[in-house]
Amino acid sequence: QVQLVESGGGLVPAGGSLTLSCAASGDTFDDYAMAWFRQAPGMKREFVAAVSGGNGANKYYMDSLKGRFTVSRNNAVNTVSLQMNLLKPEDTAVYYCAASHYGDGVMPVLSYTTSYMAWGQGTQVTVSS
Repeated sequence: QVQLVESGGGLVPAGGSLTLSCAASGDTFDDYAMAWFRQAPGMKREFVAAVSGGNGANKYYMDSLKGRFTVSRNNAVNTVSLQMNLLKPEDTAVYYCAASHYGDGVMPVLSYTTSYMAWGQGTQVTVSS
């Protein structure tokens, strides 16, 4: 079973940038599709971005985030990252890293929380206006 630990959250002014990282341990990282979700207070957890297993050739994003967020993976050090640019107050949420057995999965499967069998504890991102 893979274990996931997120880092990199914090407080940033609107228009700023943050990079979140997720360190994985305990299993074969390369096989998993990896994703980022977020959850704002009182809201459902929502899909942010995903990267396929293996060399991470396929990447998927919530439509409204395309062009601002970039997901990537580094199998050599078992990490997945989320680069977030031009942040807005509505990006404020707890961001979660997740791992899926559907390494070759595609959308919309990779956007479902039920497609993921392991989750990190989350990292808070707060964007001030």
